[in-house]
Amino acid sequence: MQTTLPLRIGIGYDVHAFGEGDHVMLGGVRVAHSKGLQAHSDGDVLLHAICDALLGALALGDIGKHFPPSDPQWKDVDSRMLLRAVQALLQERGWRVGNVDSVVVCERPKLAPHIDAMRAAIAEDLRVDTGDVAVKATTSERLGFTGREEGIAAQAVVTLIARQ
Repeated sequence: MQTTLPLRIGIGYDVHAFGEGDHVMLGGVRVAHSKGLQAHSDGDVLLHAICDALLGALALGDIGKHFPPSDPQWKDVDSRMLLRAVQALLQERGWRVGNVDSVVVCERPKLAPHIDAMRAAIAEDLRVDTGDVAVKATTSERLGFTGREEGIAAQAVVTLIARQ
């Protein structure tokens, strides 16, 4: 007989290339920048990584399975809406978020002034305390595509707890 543990862990990763624009969306926050991100949605790599981590924790596939870029209804969608939809899926299946740990990798824009707002937006959408959401920012020391300022990457790890 197989039993389900009351705890699940998921990991997510996303990346988008820079393109034309005057801002990027990260963690649900508009951050002024000399470039935008190329994407079917608003390109919020941080929220996309968190969505993938949440979906992966329950073996429900990835963000592309639930919100395919081939579907015009997701064109330019606010990624906070996607995160709220994923949170609703978790809740329907009897799970809640324990915590989120995430990191955004880019040389620019500088994210430190926006981290608290990102944490607050993510916590609100996942219905958890801000203290349960970590958002960190780092550079890649000018190495790779993020170091050459060609795009932004994000990783996230989440824990899910079974509702009693």
